[in-house]
Amino acid sequence: MELHLHRPLCFFDLETTGVDICKDRIVEISIFKVYPNGNKESRTWLVNPTIPIPPQCTAVHGITNEKVANEPTFKEIGPLVYNMIKDSDLAGFNSDRFDIPLLAEELLRAGLDFDMKSRVSVDIQTIFHKKEERTLSAAYKFYCGKTLENAHSAEADTMATYEILKAQLERYPDLENEVRALSEYSTRKKIADFAGMIAFDADGDEIFTFGKHKGVKVDKIFDLEPGYFSWIQNADFPLYTKKVLTGIKLRRLNNKLS
Repeated sequence: MELHLHRPLCFFDLETTGVDICKDRIVEISIFKVYPNGNKESRTWLVNPTIPIPPQCTAVHGITNEKVANEPTFKEIGPLVYNMIKDSDLAGFNSDRFDIPLLAEELLRAGLDFDMKSRVSVDIQTIFHKKEERTLSAAYKFYCGKTLENAHSAEADTMATYEILKAQLERYPDLENEVRALSEYSTRKKIADFAGMIAFDADGDEIFTFGKHKGVKVDKIFDLEPGYFSWIQNADFPLYTKKVLTGIKLRRLNNKLS
């Protein structure tokens, strides 16, 4: 089954130096872009992370420090990545919780203003877990009847994810073949930032999900404790979380001026 698209959809996968969204870096990124007219294009980049790749990570994806020593940094390829995804929705396997947040951090570090306000995401892992509870390799075997060769290669994982989504649409008639509907189905919870530190309450207002102000509206804390914003901006929080809080602060200022 082919995808019904109103705008391009980019499937992507990252191999990284670890799983810390704030501190770890991309060592490989693969993007497979599907257009509404059925055209497709793909790009894969090896990336010099500028920090050492731990041996335990190399054991998973096979990428060594020597292999990427002469590859471009993410800052160098960032504009190419940005231009490829800027008009697209995003899709991946566990992408909502890891790949998109880490990609956002890398793009922001490269000076590229990335956000999700004008796009949606489809997490194929969430669909799979809601339906079958398996890993990517098992999902590929289950849905496509194939063995995933070169697992933990960004390109192989990206292409497998694309094929799995098409197979899921074939298998489950209740899944609507429309990206916004798939995004809604594959979203675990409504959050304002990728790290899940700012969520939405029943009124649709942003609330903190951590620390001493857990469950309290962001607007209320900005009124009661103005220094909390500055503390977060100067602390070791994800750049995208800081960006979201800055947006809320600017929105409040504009509302007061209007």
